[in-house]
Amino acid sequence: MPSTHTSLHFHLIFATKDRYPLIANEWKHRLHAYLGGLVRHLGGVPDEINGMADHVRLLVGLRPTHCLADVLEDVKGSSSKWVHDEIGSSRFAWQTGHGGFTVSPSQLEAVRNYIREQEAHHRKKTFQEEYVELLNS
Repeated sequence: MPSTHTSLHFHLIFATKDRYPLIANEWKHRLHAYLGGLVRHLGGVPDEINGMADHVRLLVGLRPTHCLADVLEDVKGSSSKWVHDEIGSSRFAWQTGHGGFTVSPSQLEAVRNYIREQEAHHRKKTFQEEYVELLNS
């Protein structure tokens, strides 16, 4: 085969430090847009981004040359600085660590909808309950 073809999609999850509800409704959409811009700047494709006051979820497409840990380090570090500088929230920080789960092409729409509907999901289950279910599936 003379060319390379990949389909590398990830469901990424990371929380605010100590899961404090630090992401305000007034600026969360700006944060989500900024996160998408960071992913694009790194050569990835942001597909869906949403979250709650204490965490964010991203569905992204990455290249085979990307190192997931490096992408997340860049995205979390740059977005934390952006919140400090643009929003003025000096106590904002992301928690150490993250969740990164591969998504098959057949499941992209389901994951996209799951991320899009975060508010509805969290009326039924907490972030912790959903995360444990994701780890066990």
